[in-house]
Amino acid sequence: MENLKIGLIIFFSFLSLFAANAQIDPKTQSAFSDSYKAEAAENYSLGISSLKSVYKADDYPINVRLGWLFLLSKQYTESVSYYDRAIKLKPYAIEARFGMIKALNALESWDKVKEQYDAILKIDPQNTTSLYWLGVLLYNRKDYDNAARNFEKIVNLYPMDYGSVIMLAWSRLYQGKKSDAKVLFNHAILLSPNDASATSGLNLLK
Repeated sequence: MENLKIGLIIFFSFLSLFAANAQIDPKTQSAFSDSYKAEAAENYSLGISSLKSVYKADDYPINVRLGWLFLLSKQYTESVSYYDRAIKLKPYAIEARFGMIKALNALESWDKVKEQYDAILKIDPQNTTSLYWLGVLLYNRKDYDNAARNFEKIVNLYPMDYGSVIMLAWSRLYQGKKSDAKVLFNHAILLSPNDASATSGLNLLK
């Protein structure tokens, strides 16, 4: 029932977004068009200035677009700021959260990265991109139990996904679950013959 409620909220948020932009101001259309041309030419400052000339704080697309252009221009703090505004406007829109994650990664703000992955998984519990990279973050923190839970969810959905299989194998190894790790390392070799990581893991189990 809770997932149904979230789904309905997302659906109506989707409708409201496009209803609000059904009659787009020609200046805004022109600014967006100019920003895409500027991005293609890698002139991100021009793209930013084009959008700022029509900026509205309550406009989700403009905030997302500015977040992206500031990201490309490596102005990561500004990028986070605009993505944050977009998230507040559309809290169930995942795209803005992924954009913010890119900027937060560049700033090495790992706790805030984790917050965004957690938020995405509350909206979409089977989002494999979030499951995987949150798993990697937890693995790097040596939180192997929680990392394994994330990788296991992906492997259950996609048993032939090498990246998740090998990460689950290493997580199981460091959990002390050697028999499970051996099975997973062998499965990884099936997916990627002569794989160095899987072979290294199996050698540790001898």
